[in-house]
Amino acid sequence: MDVRRSTRGFLRLRHPAQLVVLGFAGAIAIGALLLALPVARSGPGGASAMEAIFTSASAVCLTGLIVVDTPTYWSPFGEGVIMFLIQIGGLGILTLASLLALLVSRRLGLRTRLIAKTETKALDLGDMRRVVRGVIVTSLIFESVGALVLAGRLWQGYDESLGTALYHGVFHSISAFNNAGFALYSDNLISFATDPIICLTIVVLVVAGGLGFPVLFELRRELGTPRLWSMHTKIVVYFTAALLVVGTVGVTAIEWSNPKTLGALDWPGKLLAGFFQGSMPRTAGFNSLDYAQMDQGTWLLTDVLMFIGGSPAGTAGGIKLTTFVVLGYVILAEVRGDQGVNAFGRRIPAAAQRQALAVALLGVAAVVGPTLTLMLMTDYSLDQLLFETTSAFGTVGLSTGITAGVPSAGQAILIGLMFLGRLGPITLAAALALRQREILYRLPEERPIIG
Repeated sequence: MDVRRSTRGFLRLRHPAQLVVLGFAGAIAIGALLLALPVARSGPGGASAMEAIFTSASAVCLTGLIVVDTPTYWSPFGEGVIMFLIQIGGLGILTLASLLALLVSRRLGLRTRLIAKTETKALDLGDMRRVVRGVIVTSLIFESVGALVLAGRLWQGYDESLGTALYHGVFHSISAFNNAGFALYSDNLISFATDPIICLTIVVLVVAGGLGFPVLFELRRELGTPRLWSMHTKIVVYFTAALLVVGTVGVTAIEWSNPKTLGALDWPGKLLAGFFQGSMPRTAGFNSLDYAQMDQGTWLLTDVLMFIGGSPAGTAGGIKLTTFVVLGYVILAEVRGDQGVNAFGRRIPAAAQRQALAVALLGVAAVVGPTLTLMLMTDYSLDQLLFETTSAFGTVGLSTGITAGVPSAGQAILIGLMFLGRLGPITLAAALALRQREILYRLPEERPIIG
């Protein structure tokens, strides 16, 4: 037996998704070590191991859940580490998820070649550099423009010094485009609930980051000709708009008379805050209203939106919008009695339908199991814990304010959920699409009773 060959086989990554998992785990570990340094904390001593690991995982996984108050607990060095981890996590997700999406589109292994067909020309292994460069340039453009707008508003409208305004503008722009939800204000963005410049800039960055690089790339080429868009882009754009409407109308209607949320604002402020909070579950985690004071109906609506999340190859989490939409078309086809599942003049292959079902059901299991476990560990209510676990799995970062009160074992569960929610749908979808087993026979057919 060749020992060297056996060792190489053991060390070789058998699937490209493994590289994603190992890379992000390494980033979380390095970030935790940096945040544990005494210089990272504003007070005496260093952060505890759980505080450092939880914050690092939340930043790298672009979640935004916190167990300590970001602006008061962490020093400028610690805040810089968090911002760096968000940027690394965002660029890593965009780049690796985009490359995996290209790989999946042709169902080929990395050992042979990476070829994916775009609307204009083929993208082969030599063009990977172009993909990475495009992701980085696109991210930096959005983040730079957003930072300038936010910094200008904070400088001129809130009497912050130019240096502080620039720092806050850069931090919040990076956090928004990467759907992280970290803020340098103790009340998150509640102080800016009626400021259209701050709120709308954040929403634009959040939605752009959640669309995904393949969609942004295609919109840049074919923005004025929707008829030429791929089915994926049509699903993402049209249903993103639909969910924004659903979220905005739902939150605004439920909270309109709540004196602790929208009820205290005038009607323009109510509409702006309602739109902002209807957009955030996609999965940014910023809040301009106090979720602890919201109606339970708003919590449930937010749970649904957080679970769905954004689009693939973007910075948003959840089971992904395309998964949800494909299942919707499957149900529609079944109700109609159609033989195939069609959308936007194209047929959705059976393999994609099975993958969507697998991702969705495993997502349900990933939320229900930890929620039940936390119910046994804490005294918090079901709706609070379901909100917390859905937020962690969807990498949203919204909370009813119980994160810091969850025991360490429960916080470890939330860390696992954040990691699973960030990488699970990507790696699972890639694994299902790339795994192909040829069966040379068919078993006799027998139909179980359904319903």
